[in-house]
Amino acid sequence: MPYRRLPNTDAARIKAMKTALSKGREIPPQKLAYSARNIVKLQQFLPRFEHNIHLQRQAQTSQSKKSKNYYEIQYKAKLYLTHFVRVMNMAVIRGELPESIRQFYGLEVDDSNVPSFNSERDLIRWGHSIIEGEEKRLMRGGTPITNPSIAVVKVWFEKFLENHNFHKTIAKKASDYSERRGDMRVEADELILDIWNEVESHFKDLPEEKRRRECEKYGLVYFFRKGELEKIKKNMEGTETGTDIRFTKTTC
Repeated sequence: MPYRRLPNTDAARIKAMKTALSKGREIPPQKLAYSARNIVKLQQFLPRFEHNIHLQRQAQTSQSKKSKNYYEIQYKAKLYLTHFVRVMNMAVIRGELPESIRQFYGLEVDDSNVPSFNSERDLIRWGHSIIEGEEKRLMRGGTPITNPSIAVVKVWFEKFLENHNFHKTIAKKASDYSERRGDMRVEADELILDIWNEVESHFKDLPEEKRRRECEKYGLVYFFRKGELEKIKKNMEGTETGTDIRFTKTTC
C-alpha cells in the first residue's frame, strides 16, 4: 500500500492548499470531496500565509542589503572614537592636558588605554560618555581636542546610532515574521491534514488505484514503499524500477 506524505516545506504546503482550493472552486459544494467549512478556512488562511512569507523575505532582504553599510558605519564610528581617545592621551603624555581630563569621559585618571568598542553595547555606552564628556569640558572653557574634533566624532556616532536602530527594527521584524511563520505552519499542517482526511474518506469506497488517482487531484501525495512500486511496474510494463520513488504525480 502506498503511504501518504504531508508537505514538509512551505512551497509544498502552498501547493497543497492551492490545489485543494482550486478543486473547491471548480466543483459544486455538494459534490466536493471535502467540507465547505474547510473551503472557507482555505480562502481565509492561504492569503495570510503567503503574505507573511512575503513580508519575512522582504525584511530579510532589506536586512541583508543594509548590513554591509551598517558595519561600515559602525567601523567608522569606532575608528573616530578610538582616534579621539588616542589624541587626548597623547596630549596628556606631552603635558598639554592634565590626567584629570580623563574623568570627563568616564575613564580612569591613570588609565591611558583606549576603551573596548568591540561590541555594539560598548560602542554605544562609550560613545555617549566620550561625546557628552568633551561637550561638558568645552562648556567649561576647555581647549578643544582636534584631529578629530568631537563634532566629527559625533557625526559618525550619530550615523551609527541611526543605522543601529534601523538594523534592530528590521531584525525584530524578521524575527517576528519568522516566529509567526512557525505558528502558521502548524495551522497549515492541521488544515491540510483535515482536508486530506476528508478527501480520502469521501473516496474510500472506490477501488484502490482509482481512489488514489481521485485523491491526487485534490493535492494528496502518495509514495510507494520499496518493492511495491517494483511489483506494480512489473505488472504494468514488465520492467524493473528503483526503490522508494514517486510513482504517480500530483495534479496541480
